[in-house]
Amino acid sequence: MNRFSSRLAWHSSPNRLSRLLTEKRRRGDRILDLTESNPTNALLQYPDEILEAFRDADILRYTPEPAGMRSAREAVAADCNVHPDRVFLTASTSEAYSYLFKLLADPGDEVLVPQPSYPLFEYLASLESVSVAHYPLHYNGTWSIDFESLQTAATSRTRAVVVVNPNNPTGSFLKRGEAERLIALCAARGLAIISDEVFASYEFGSGPDRVTTLLEAEHVLTFCLGGLSKLCGMPQMKLGWMLLGGPAEARAKAFERLEWISDTYLSIGAPVQCAAHALLDAGRAVRGQIASRTAQNLAELRTMLEGSACDLLHVEGGWCAPLRVPRVRTEEEWCLQLLQTDDVLVQPGYFYDFESDAFLVLSLLTPPEVFSGGVQRLKEHGAA
Repeated sequence: MNRFSSRLAWHSSPNRLSRLLTEKRRRGDRILDLTESNPTNALLQYPDEILEAFRDADILRYTPEPAGMRSAREAVAADCNVHPDRVFLTASTSEAYSYLFKLLADPGDEVLVPQPSYPLFEYLASLESVSVAHYPLHYNGTWSIDFESLQTAATSRTRAVVVVNPNNPTGSFLKRGEAERLIALCAARGLAIISDEVFASYEFGSGPDRVTTLLEAEHVLTFCLGGLSKLCGMPQMKLGWMLLGGPAEARAKAFERLEWISDTYLSIGAPVQCAAHALLDAGRAVRGQIASRTAQNLAELRTMLEGSACDLLHVEGGWCAPLRVPRVRTEEEWCLQLLQTDDVLVQPGYFYDFESDAFLVLSLLTPPEVFSGGVQRLKEHGAA
């Protein structure tokens, strides 16, 4: 009998919500999907310049460079306002995490990740035989790091702290005081910081105390992650990057070792790297549409939920909006009933490891007509 790695011992059976959604779609029911996170399905207008970007004859030549083609790194550097030597390209943010876990941790080591947050870290870490420990974010009108819990969670096997800035799905940015405490803690304990900044370009309003990047952290090795998927609404193009910050000597050693890792895989295709400059230019139009869409939907959500039993938590950026709903039923029951009776699809908070009931998460990327219709049904359902 074949045996497979215990790293893949994941439960794959569909949950009740997935089964119900599959059945309703099989019947042809029209679902108001408030979970849409794929920009290419969000009725955006993609400029023709994206297709024109792939007419470069260099696409036909294979010139592998572990850190990424110099021209592509220069394009990212110009867009991010950093030196090209601090840019390391990957095929995606997920691949960047994979490289960084290989770089920083031995099997059995651990990384600290925020809770709530995007439910991918456990899978990525386990594939590298790395453990995940959580540090909580607390909500008291705004979200903040529980530093006492973070300090307690850090052990002798901890190698890095992951920050998602702004967080997905809470939409909260780090504040200046938090960033200073985090950098001091990591410097004192010899920990790296992995700062996932893929949503940093999508900020609602302004906040003088917000920190949008940790790249300038001088005293601790820092990796700031970004990519075309969120920055330009192009998940199909498969180009991500790490921007390296911290002490020069540590950066140089990390960069060299990342090249060793990448040289083993060489996963980024030449076409997207040759097209990087043009894609970043064309992507600004898509980014503008996404920023307008998410801001419009957030404003509509605030207006529609005013005076209702559903509470919109404070959102500062990103593509998500978390709601606190009456605890008259579990999150799963909320989602099942909304889908069964109202044809509205939302995500339960436990998908993102919210610590308690009852939270729902909506995607602000949803086309406005679908979004307003779904929110209206959700509001009416909550009042029932």
